[in-house]
Amino acid sequence: MMTQKQKTFTIYALPPVLLCIPLLGNIISKEINWSASDFLMAGILLFTTAFLINVVRSKIKKQSHRILICGFVLIIFALIWIELAVGIFGSPWAGN
Repeated sequence: MMTQKQKTFTIYALPPVLLCIPLLGNIISKEINWSASDFLMAGILLFTTAFLINVVRSKIKKQSHRILICGFVLIIFALIWIELAVGIFGSPWAGN
């Protein structure tokens, strides 16, 4: 069983690990072309999501509420990520 410190470390270690995937793709392939601002925005989104999940995990006591709120946070994260990538809502800061 993981301790609280290990769970918190895992939550905050996941964003840099996930950012290594497009970094590796940038290095290996010409098809992936992320700029520094892309990495910055992705890092902000990932760390904000990790922070919110950690707050929910520590403040909400009932397991079903915790899962529901964390799912909501992940859905909002996914919608923002998709909007920045391809612009599904047609906002001014939409992607390609």
